[in-house]
Amino acid sequence: MFEEIIHTDTFVLLTSILLIAGVVTTKFSARLGVPALVLFIVIGMVMGSDGLGFIHFNNASTAQMIGVFALVIILFEGGLQTKWKTLRPVILPSLSLATFGVLLTSGIVASAAWFILDLGLLESLLFGAIVGSTDAAAVFAVLKDQNINERIGTTLEAESGSNDPMAVFLTVAMIELITMPDTSIISLIGTFILQMGLGVIIGFLAGKLVVKALNRINLDSSGLYPIFAIAFALLTYGVTAFMNGSGLLAVYILAIVIGNSEIAYRHSIFRFSEGFAWMMQISMFVILGLLVFPSDLFTWDVILKGLLLSFILIFVARPIAVFASTINLKYTNKELIFLSWAGLKGAVPIVLATFPLLAGIEGSQLIFNVVFFVVLTSCLIQGATITNLAEKLGLTGPKKTTPMHSLELVSLGKVNTEMIEYEIEEDSVIAGQTLLDIEFPEGAIVNAVIRYDQLITPTGNTKIKPGDFLYILTSKKSKQSLKKLLEEKKEQEVEGVEENKRI
Repeated sequence: MFEEIIHTDTFVLLTSILLIAGVVTTKFSARLGVPALVLFIVIGMVMGSDGLGFIHFNNASTAQMIGVFALVIILFEGGLQTKWKTLRPVILPSLSLATFGVLLTSGIVASAAWFILDLGLLESLLFGAIVGSTDAAAVFAVLKDQNINERIGTTLEAESGSNDPMAVFLTVAMIELITMPDTSIISLIGTFILQMGLGVIIGFLAGKLVVKALNRINLDSSGLYPIFAIAFALLTYGVTAFMNGSGLLAVYILAIVIGNSEIAYRHSIFRFSEGFAWMMQISMFVILGLLVFPSDLFTWDVILKGLLLSFILIFVARPIAVFASTINLKYTNKELIFLSWAGLKGAVPIVLATFPLLAGIEGSQLIFNVVFFVVLTSCLIQGATITNLAEKLGLTGPKKTTPMHSLELVSLGKVNTEMIEYEIEEDSVIAGQTLLDIEFPEGAIVNAVIRYDQLITPTGNTKIKPGDFLYILTSKKSKQSLKKLLEEKKEQEVEGVEENKRI
């Protein structure tokens, strides 16, 4: 009994140390010019049994389970932040990259792996499938708060959020063909179509259901709403996977629907999901770092083969896949070059590399080690230079205006009121007006105005300017009227100018 308590205390202590180290790492990653996720992996490798020996971990099954759970949370948070108005124009190229692009990348890398790794044909195709997709966790982490051109950034995020089903399908299909040679390829294609279809349908329907549930249920604490939303994300994954659909795609679709709908306690849900996603990202990459043994990874055999395959993946396979997948889709050469360079590898390939380990595939340990090395190379080379490349190619947009402030709202329990946060845009009809002139609906009160990161106490004479963040306390009854007022644009004024030009 005493030994069990000591073991539990040690686990809690080590977990706290790893999380603190991960959080501190994010602070210095930008200064070091290295993506934070690489440093998370390094922390795991250093703390592992082949490093300082503090944590002995070699359970691929547990790592896979933690990895999938973390990916659900990360995809959910990424989907919440995806704006439909910027996503809609890039759906076609994103889906093309997520399907045809992954297939083409996997095929080219598999051809190289056949010669370089001296594997069988199916095992080489398995390796290509594992590293063929762009990783959502890596892309979301690297692009977060960066002023990358909105169209290009959204294309990358949509691709990485929706290409996991293709990578998972190809990996599982290759394992089935290796372990069960009689498997029908036609049935595998049918399975893929079913997985994608169920993922989209269930994700969309679940999203609509969650929006209604969040807006109609009255919980005793505002802190329960984010947990409620996260629970639905996990439920959506579980139900979809149980029905042989793509659970990861369903979660991403679910999050997009929720993120682009009016929901109660939106600010709390978004902030909680962001923090939870960071925690899962730290945990996942540290666990994956623990799983690898540096003495096996950093051998000349793995290093040379890994570098050669990384070169082919980064400079040959990915560019060919990007240019071929976006033919006639109105992307400039500079944009295609950036999309080619930004095909980051991360947690998904490492998690997928545990599949052949658990299946007992011949050469699976070599595949895992080389995949791990390729991921490290991708993160170090591509991840560390992605922002500089965007600047040199002229693909940076306006600096993101995330306010450097926080406004905590004490739980209102069952009181029928909400706090709304809204950023005033250039063409907003209320921009330039004073609060006294704006006809807010009954029950709506402006509590705070944030301008250039400074708090302004609102009065009747306070003039609203573009870029201001308004915090408005409103009754749920007046919410729709308030939304209509805030989203009203100066269309009539623009139309009048255009009419005068015609005259």
